[in-house]
Amino acid sequence: MAITSSKPESVPKRPNILFILADDLGFSDIECYGSEIQTPNIDRMASEGIRMLNHHAAAACSPTRAMLLSSIAAHLGGLGVLIEYKNNEKGAKRWSGKAGYEEYLNDEVAAIPEILQNNGYFTLMSGKWHLGMRASQGPWNRGFEKAFAMLPGCSNHYGWEPVQERFPVGGRPIHAEEGVKVDMPPNKTEDPEGFYSTDFYTNRLLDYFQGRTEEDKEKPFFAFLPYAAPHWPLQCSKEQRDKYKGVYDDGPLALRERRLHKLADLGIIDKDVIPHKVETSTMGVGEWDELNPKKKKLSSRAMETYAGMVDSIDVNVGRVVEYLKRTGEYDNTFVVFMSDNGAEGAALEAVPVMGENIKQAIHQYYDNPLENIGSWNSYTWLGPLWAQASTATSRLFKCYPSQGGILIIHDSDGFRSNLFEMAGVKMPPGTTKKIAASPRKDAVTRQMNTFRRRDVHTIRGKSWLPYFARGQKVEEDDIESGPTFGWELFARGALRKGGWKIVHFPKDHGGAVIGGEGWELFNVVADPGETKDLDESEPEKLKELLAYWDEYVVECGIVCGRDCCGSGSDKG
Repeated sequence: MAITSSKPESVPKRPNILFILADDLGFSDIECYGSEIQTPNIDRMASEGIRMLNHHAAAACSPTRAMLLSSIAAHLGGLGVLIEYKNNEKGAKRWSGKAGYEEYLNDEVAAIPEILQNNGYFTLMSGKWHLGMRASQGPWNRGFEKAFAMLPGCSNHYGWEPVQERFPVGGRPIHAEEGVKVDMPPNKTEDPEGFYSTDFYTNRLLDYFQGRTEEDKEKPFFAFLPYAAPHWPLQCSKEQRDKYKGVYDDGPLALRERRLHKLADLGIIDKDVIPHKVETSTMGVGEWDELNPKKKKLSSRAMETYAGMVDSIDVNVGRVVEYLKRTGEYDNTFVVFMSDNGAEGAALEAVPVMGENIKQAIHQYYDNPLENIGSWNSYTWLGPLWAQASTATSRLFKCYPSQGGILIIHDSDGFRSNLFEMAGVKMPPGTTKKIAASPRKDAVTRQMNTFRRRDVHTIRGKSWLPYFARGQKVEEDDIESGPTFGWELFARGALRKGGWKIVHFPKDHGGAVIGGEGWELFNVVADPGETKDLDESEPEKLKELLAYWDEYVVECGIVCGRDCCGSGSDKG
């Protein structure tokens, strides 16, 4: 899913740029992508601009954000692993001291706002950062002149953190502005004028717009609005939640079927496409029909809340668009709306905010009866069944490099080229430098530039501007052609070349059941649901892609051990 609000041929050479990022929004969660959730403002942008139907992100938030703001592979930018996973004994042993796993956006990349700032842009941001937990690693040190940031991966949407004193990362702030910690008053009454993340981040961005000096207004702007919704904890106003009361009472499998039909009716998928089966027992959950009526109602209420959160995003997108139209800036603004990965089907990143024992913390501090779900002191998440409705037709969800985790909106590796081309920014050609260290202890050569007196990786990827400007279709008929992309996170790997894709989930990540004993091979043009493993019938193609995988591992500095993704020489 990718939506651009205007075609760049209609805007001047140096347009304003507004980038809106949703957190854990599934492929079919927007109305114009098959959803029943009401998103008229986003749909209007889609009707006026261009929808992207075959774009991919990383399998989780931090790596996508790193690539998005640098146009460099996440491992090279320091986010080869989520910050939260490095802060445990196993993670520290595997990743501490490893280049590419610094757990913040490192200095070996030049961030988009830094470069645009150097080229006369006014840069501003409000929302989720998740590219460094320390205030010193925040957006104000990466080129944003104005920035309000939520630093960690998640927080209470009403600002209530009952276990903040046990924050495992040293009491570092959840929110900060211009590098200074901000203590957010918890909105325990759910006052519309009080703190609610989606509303507040929008308000702050609008404050920054309205506070521009006359000199600032003469500059084009680059604005980044990364929402924390609909990431759990699932929370929204009762009014927005109850708009969807009863809509999901027939369960996630029925919802998935409805969305599949709508996707086909919209022409987004073929009517005869085979969706991947819904994973249940392997995900630690049972079948929907096995739940008692009370659990079904609680689960449906969580989905109603999720829908309300998406609804709230749309309302706030409309507020920003309305402001830009009122000031006469909208027609000269290139707007992109996207998600950072597939829908969340688990509950993992709460550890940094809530402590190690999540269930104990929820039982001690939160109140989750039916009528309270979605409130300031409730704590629920979507779960794997609803998530697989959100990622229909694809396989699985966030944190997996299967299509359900990565088929979202825009290929981050190419996005910066688009921005710079529109903004009239010319980057110098890279110079080849030899990097001594690599996972295989071989010398690696990488293209580097000098930026702000430091060596940085040269941007990767190709511009998609022709497709934005002319609505040109990306032809996939020639399945053998196309660029090569790799994914690796939590020792789960994938690589795509043209329409061919290999996927590997190691045994200690459920691979024996979910991902097979070794590498799987799919033709994702003919089989977007990844339902037919072709590794035995296409051994030469598998061998070819495994060779590309080996190059990707070395080039991007991926740490691979016995329990990590196998190399091209290791099928098992």
